[in-house]
Amino acid sequence: MTDDPRAQPESARGALLRRCIEALTRSGFSDLSLREIAQAVGTSHRMLIYHFGSRDGLLTAVVNAIEAEQRAALAELSASSADLIDISRTFWQRISDPALAPAERLFFEVYAHALRERPWTDTFRATVIAAWERPLVDLFTSHGFAADDARIRARLALATARGLVLDLLITGERDVLDAAGELFAPIMTPP
Repeated sequence: MTDDPRAQPESARGALLRRCIEALTRSGFSDLSLREIAQAVGTSHRMLIYHFGSRDGLLTAVVNAIEAEQRAALAELSASSADLIDISRTFWQRISDPALAPAERLFFEVYAHALRERPWTDTFRATVIAAWERPLVDLFTSHGFAADDARIRARLALATARGLVLDLLITGERDVLDAAGELFAPIMTPP
């Protein structure tokens, strides 16, 4: 056995990340210091630095974990329904849930830093599109679209969903955005 704290199992980092996600989802993100986040999750800021490198590293890890949860939810929906319109509608309901708004605000905050090519966003920039593209391409090809067409539709679906969520966060106009989602859904179905 070693006394080196870096030899701790990955589950320690994962458990800490889960607590951070829960705390930050409840309270929001942008104005909290690393020390305040640490206090909210019952740890020290040093442990957060150890596991995530910095506040920015923690925020990126939180966003990546939430995005992974959303991809898993899409996979579950895809497995439970053969209807692309139903999948689109149900997924929109999920991502437009007001309970996710704090996490989505963080996502767009990190996205804005990625647009400025902040070094701590390198991993985020590398995965923010790519991590979604393969599952969406697979979804569309499983519904009969050719690979090239499926890739284009995947990017359109991703951009549309993110745009609608951003619009919802800014305007709060749920009715018109729900209608826009309904209008978009049939575009994603095979002819």
